[in-house]
Amino acid sequence: MRRLDNIDLRLLRVFVVLAEEGGFQDAQIALNLSQSTLSTHLAALERKLGGQLCERGRAGFRLTPFGESTLAAAKRLFEDIEAFHGRVGRDRRQLVGRLRVGIVDGVVTSPQLGLQTALARYMDYASEVFVDLELGTPLDLERALMDGARDVVVGPFSQKVPGITYVPLHREAQALYCGRGHPLFALPAGEIGHARIEEALFSVRRYRHLDDLYRVNHPRASGAIVQMEAQVMMILSGRFIGYLPRHIGEDWVRRGQMRVLRPESYGFESQHFAATRRLKGEQPLADAFIRELRQQARRAPEDAPDQVSL
Repeated sequence: MRRLDNIDLRLLRVFVVLAEEGGFQDAQIALNLSQSTLSTHLAALERKLGGQLCERGRAGFRLTPFGESTLAAAKRLFEDIEAFHGRVGRDRRQLVGRLRVGIVDGVVTSPQLGLQTALARYMDYASEVFVDLELGTPLDLERALMDGARDVVVGPFSQKVPGITYVPLHREAQALYCGRGHPLFALPAGEIGHARIEEALFSVRRYRHLDDLYRVNHPRASGAIVQMEAQVMMILSGRFIGYLPRHIGEDWVRRGQMRVLRPESYGFESQHFAATRRLKGEQPLADAFIRELRQQARRAPEDAPDQVSL
């Protein structure tokens, strides 16, 4: 039986990324390595392990059964290494290891939800922590948390998944907007009735489009987005109405490029949470970061006025 104590962990990490990215093309981007270098690393790992990890060629990239078992073992190994760093760090009263954070997009302009302030304070005393930050939809983030791919996720989670702890952070004001050039943009407020809203083309958030439609009682969607920047572009086209967080939309209102539509009827607040899979005390890196998130949400100034909670 081959001894495995001399395997370079870097080779294992390359293999894990290759497997998770589904091949060389995306792994090249993720690792910033050429395909020839990746192939060399993979071949070196296969020689050390004594078996073929994947099939690659014209038929595409596919893990062998040996590759599948090696991938599972490698993931467990890296989890144990992270736990080791965490235990050593606790004994030294230091935060050490990797913190994997996920958050929805479109929050960087929110004083309460943008991570930059919390990250600055966190890194002041956790400089030995490697922070891995990723954007995603609420559903994708919760799934990543359950799969063990993220340690902390932040977003407007509406479904409470068993096994996840949700810490409320901030209620983010949302409003319905149209852009300059839209038929509703120049209408007096008193003339914007529900019938006119129903006639407008509606751009919905793909991951929660039924909620958007039900909230406005609109008959159908005419466009869909995932990222908030895409929603801004849809609204600025002057052809669609759609929801945006107030901290994003109000900047465009001040520029004269957008208008809020009937905030007293269609405005609402979306509760954002910090979510983690483990119990408090089991994950010191995540616990400390969540403390900073909560402090930021409490200390930050309020969003734009006229927020309406429905």
